Amino acid sequence: MTDQPTEEELNALDITDAEAAEMNAIAHPFVADPAPDADNELVKIDALPSGVVFVTINRPAKKNAFDAATIAALYEAFETLHGADRVRVVFIRGAGGTFSAGADLNWMADAAGWSESDNRDDAMGLAKMLKALHDVPALTVALVEGSAMGGGAGIVAACDMAVAVEGARFAFSEVKLGLIPATIAPYVIEAVGARRARQLFLTANTFDADYAAHAGLIDLVLPEGSVDEFISMLTDSLTTCAPGAMGEAKRLVNDLAGEAIDHRLLEETAKRIARARVSEEGQEGVRAFLDKRAPSWAQ
Repeated sequence: MTDQPTEEELNALDITDAEAAEMNAIAHPFVADPAPDADNELVKIDALPSGVVFVTINRPAKKNAFDAATIAALYEAFETLHGADRVRVVFIRGAGGTFSAGADLNWMADAAGWSESDNRDDAMGLAKMLKALHDVPALTVALVEGSAMGGGAGIVAACDMAVAVEGARFAFSEVKLGLIPATIAPYVIEAVGARRARQLFLTANTFDADYAAHAGLIDLVLPEGSVDEFISMLTDSLTTCAPGAMGEAKRLVNDLAGEAIDHRLLEETAKRIARARVSEEGQEGVRAFLDKRAPSWAQ
């Protein structure tokens, strides 16, 4: 017969809510094996035990313009979030009141002297970062303040949702430099449609938040000073949503978009809902509904 734990041993297991929150906090993405170019000062990640994550581009002196190191740091952050449990929403924003001015001028100057092969390798860094953002299982939300230009507007398009503060400005100005918005194009086309993308890419005009909403690049224009209120409203509404089911619902959209509605697709959707019904979250959610109580993830 095993010995029962003493009262002292049991008391040692007692932890405060703050200690529990610290133990359950999502790991920082730069603690292990960062990419060679990654720099944890360029991108800040703040994760709350409630499943809310903030990813902040942290080059305010450069208006949060991209260079290779910034792109690598963003890639690290988004890749880490692929495996983070219980994350419901990821907010992406820029430090200092500007979302992102696009490409860093010094980085562009360097690239002008590289070979086509070197430029291709460099561009793959941005392409991989955008794909990592697009595939984050949680709801991703761009919070646009100031401006989002070029690749910055590409990040906005790659998010599931985007809001902008009144006065924010956007542009896809690549053709004015003799370039094309190639790596961001799949996400912009998905967000605004092919016809609107042609207009935005070929005119290279700067446009405001109202037009960005009209075009479909953002979902909502916020009054000045209301960003925190919006964050609270959205995060509060998501507490009733099961984190795992949110990720599966997002994969469902990504996998089914553009597919023909044929027998294979019918079988695939039936298989997915059947799997959800027998999952831990599915079982808990249905039982909670029938018992007229909140499910475990909403408590």
